[in-house]
Amino acid sequence: MSLNGMTGFARREGALGSWTWAVEARSVNGRNLDVRFRAPPGFEALERIAREAAQARFQRGQVGVSLQARRTDSAGEVRINHDILNRYLAALAPLIEAGRATTPTADGLLALRGVIETGEAGDDAEARTAVELAMGEDIARALEDLAKARAEEGRALHTLLADFVSQIASLTDAAGVAAADQPALVRDRFARRMEELAGEAAAPDRILQEAAAMATRADVREELDRLAAHIVSARGLLDDTALAGRRLDFLAQEFMREANTLTSKSASPALTGAGLELKVVIDRLREQVQNVE
Repeated sequence: MSLNGMTGFARREGALGSWTWAVEARSVNGRNLDVRFRAPPGFEALERIAREAAQARFQRGQVGVSLQARRTDSAGEVRINHDILNRYLAALAPLIEAGRATTPTADGLLALRGVIETGEAGDDAEARTAVELAMGEDIARALEDLAKARAEEGRALHTLLADFVSQIASLTDAAGVAAADQPALVRDRFARRMEELAGEAAAPDRILQEAAAMATRADVREELDRLAAHIVSARGLLDDTALAGRRLDFLAQEFMREANTLTSKSASPALTGAGLELKVVIDRLREQVQNVE
């Protein structure tokens, strides 16, 4: 399975009878799946179709679906749904009586969701149902096109992320070579520090503390081994799963943790340089991982 991105755009247009419409679906990065739907008054029922279609295709990302629709002739009629309007008025009445709200205006009431309904002339329910069914099909098609766009972004991200992981592997190897000089450098530092402590007539336990700290700083094998293990894991995620975003983000954090420790333990310019370059590449990796579903 290939990676999927979280950014994309798709558009579908349709027509039936006297209605024409356009559906746009777009998505951006998001930690979880957040679906938002916009449609003209009277088409709110299509939101369920949009949500179910998005949930069937995506796991993460902010997905927006918008429907624009209009009649191509003057045969349609606009109706006020008095039942919904009366419910709004009943809910507002106690607030108005308590002085917590003012009497609503007509244009404000008509702007409330569900108050205005549009329909075919003669209240042709069958024709209206057919139009909404066709719109729902185009919503699903637009989301399918969006899924393809996100998959295309995922293929590009795979190439980019694989290159970053390869750079991390090369820099880890370079750090391993530079670390070979680490024990000798630390021994020299320890010898100089012992001379300073001897001049200060330091207590034996103080000398033991200094020796332990120097020995710990000399050993970076553990950090290098963990970096190598994370490289294997990252390559596995890139090749084996389409929903690797969260796990890759976690690995990027672990990469940075090891690179920071490696740099802090460095006793040579070569190892410090490799550690700093590692941090730069890892930061770039993590930035791009935010785009992976």
